[in-house]
Amino acid sequence: MGTIEEEIERLEEEIRKTPHNKATEGHIGRLRAKIASLRLEREKRSKGGGAGLGYAVRKSGHATVALVGFPSVGKSTLLTRLTGAESEAAAYEFTTTTIIPGMLPWRGANIQILDMPGLVAGAAHGRGRGREVISVARSSDLLLFIIDGEHLEVRGLVKELENAAIRIDRAPPAISYTKAEKGGVHVESTVKLTRVTPKLVTDIAREFGIHNALLVLRQDATLDDVIDALAGNRVYLPSLWVVNKADLLDAAARKKVAQKLAPFKVHFVSATTGEGVEELKDAIGYALAFIRIYLKPQGKEADMTEPLILRRGSTIRDLLQRLPHSLASTFGSALVWGKSAKFPGQRVSREHQLDDMDVVTIVIQRGRGPAIR
Repeated sequence: MGTIEEEIERLEEEIRKTPHNKATEGHIGRLRAKIASLRLEREKRSKGGGAGLGYAVRKSGHATVALVGFPSVGKSTLLTRLTGAESEAAAYEFTTTTIIPGMLPWRGANIQILDMPGLVAGAAHGRGRGREVISVARSSDLLLFIIDGEHLEVRGLVKELENAAIRIDRAPPAISYTKAEKGGVHVESTVKLTRVTPKLVTDIAREFGIHNALLVLRQDATLDDVIDALAGNRVYLPSLWVVNKADLLDAAARKKVAQKLAPFKVHFVSATTGEGVEELKDAIGYALAFIRIYLKPQGKEADMTEPLILRRGSTIRDLLQRLPHSLASTFGSALVWGKSAKFPGQRVSREHQLDDMDVVTIVIQRGRGPAIR
């Protein structure tokens, strides 16, 4: 066997040459699992070799949005429109050679926007510093795809991210596994499986070096779901799709573009004229699902002027991470008023999930410090 890249290419070529039918699905599944395993090995070697795969980007604000797109689609100009940050721009490939950050204020939240070099075919394999760009995208909270009327073939763009273990607008598969010392691989399911068999799941697990384990499938999983769950390095990110240079498109052209990009819902903007930019800011804020949490000192009124900004799904534990360490270390319980509480002033633990506009009092453990805030 040659290098990892050569072996991946060999396996991909074998998949292309293999007829896709019921009789070959097990063989193809094992080949795809081998490719996923090899990509994991490549990732480990890259990290182990000390070669940093990412640009030095310091995350700030309440969430990070990565601008993703082909070269020359107007990402830099759009960054300036959204945040006021200046990013060098010109009409040729690779103008942006580093990551340019900007900050978008939105309803009390600060959203970091990152302008990145354009992705090209082969980015997942390193072309055009693609791996570095993708590593930044992986660590973001939202992908903002920027395209224009002349660059509508987005399948290649999505494929590059898929090859880099990024899953767009998808939830993690409901599959879990627990390794064992012996006994082989056992597959259990809580639903009827129509797209994979227990034997195929077992074969795929073995390609990942898992020979003794219990796998539980809580959905009618596909082959891709099983591979993703066993690989363990997938990230699942929401996205927005933006068609830039909309000032050059009439109503008929916009309708045609929207149909071509379906099922993705697209936002038409012009970074040059400012058309649609304010609406896009709101779309970004809503997609990030911020919630506002207000603190109420014990025995006093809540401070309703400056909320703490968290993301939907956050818990009291997440809230404590935003408070002074002395409060987190002496935490006893919390009192909650709002939509997440069963009744006003409900006493809850660290695992209680908060909702927008909740009011929270942190109660210190008796004898551990002053009463809260």
